[in-house]
Amino acid sequence: MSHTPLGLYGHVPFCSTTCDFCAFYQIAPKRGDIKNYLAGIRREVDLVPPGRRADTIFWGGGTPGLLPADDLRELGEHFLRAAGGPVSEWTIELAPSSVKRDKLVALREMGVTRVSMGIQSFDDATLDALGRQHSPTQIYQAWELVREAGFASANLDLIFAIPGQDEERWTKDLAEAVRLAPDHLSTYCLTFEEDAALFVKLAKGKVKPDPDREAALYRRTWAFLADAGFAQYEVSNFSRPGHECLHNLNTWRMHEWLGYGPAAASQFAGRRFQNPADLARWLDALGSGEPAREQVVELTPAVLFNDALTFGLRLNSGVDVAEAAARFGVEPPARLERYLSDLVEEGLLVRDGPVIRLTDEGRLLADAVAVGLPE
Repeated sequence: MSHTPLGLYGHVPFCSTTCDFCAFYQIAPKRGDIKNYLAGIRREVDLVPPGRRADTIFWGGGTPGLLPADDLRELGEHFLRAAGGPVSEWTIELAPSSVKRDKLVALREMGVTRVSMGIQSFDDATLDALGRQHSPTQIYQAWELVREAGFASANLDLIFAIPGQDEERWTKDLAEAVRLAPDHLSTYCLTFEEDAALFVKLAKGKVKPDPDREAALYRRTWAFLADAGFAQYEVSNFSRPGHECLHNLNTWRMHEWLGYGPAAASQFAGRRFQNPADLARWLDALGSGEPAREQVVELTPAVLFNDALTFGLRLNSGVDVAEAAARFGVEPPARLERYLSDLVEEGLLVRDGPVIRLTDEGRLLADAVAVGLPE
């Protein structure tokens, strides 16, 4: 039997940004919360061991970098124990304001290979519109420290389609990101529902989505980064050769991952589920010896096949329909062939034998294409 990749996902709930929808702890977490969180991770690893060696680790969610260096080391010990030893890729998400030299040293020593820094923009006005608590100066200082630390790979996250951000301002952000020479770039279209302040403005009619502008910025992004030598491998992700995010690729390809921490999501042992977001509820359940699970979905072969198509179509390499059907032991839905043919006729899809891929126009409508997939 071939090896099925397994990733470990660590959700660190402490957050450095202001969000009215956030269920965790904003700005600096209290020392007691940190101690309880670390004890909870140790308990959860004991209660829910992976049962086999893990391939990747991903720390994200809030801002893991808010933890002091010694606490990062302790957290790393728990994850290495769960993983069964060193892994091929270990990513941590950092906010520029949380980057400190001693923390980076600790991360390198424990085996972290990849840093993903959420900068969002280099423009003061854009950062202010997003309510971010870092400045362009902090971005440059943090990036210099990350590069000096010598991680194998480093990513920058940018956001576009922010109210007031035109193509010229967005292109300046892209150009500045490229100038810093990251190994990987992630560019995300702003979702109003994920930003509390903008969502309120949307509800009051002060701002409104502009699909045409979003599409134009998508196209500008793809062309600009291709010219700069970054290969697009997923709708929102671009990399230099050999720097694709392995953890995310395994996730999109419907392999398994096991999440630890409040709000951590898992796809493991035939189920998809999430831990409680509230720190106290998460700890109480662990104390009882029975981790709490929310939003549980039983992963039937049909569900996995449909999701393999949904996420596979986000990848530039596409998805092999026949291989996915064989892997999950299903017969493709009778209406699937007609649906795919219609997408080809509309110029949204291309076919290469059993492999299907979205065109550029199709990637602009990836979510709508996924919703239409027959089940």
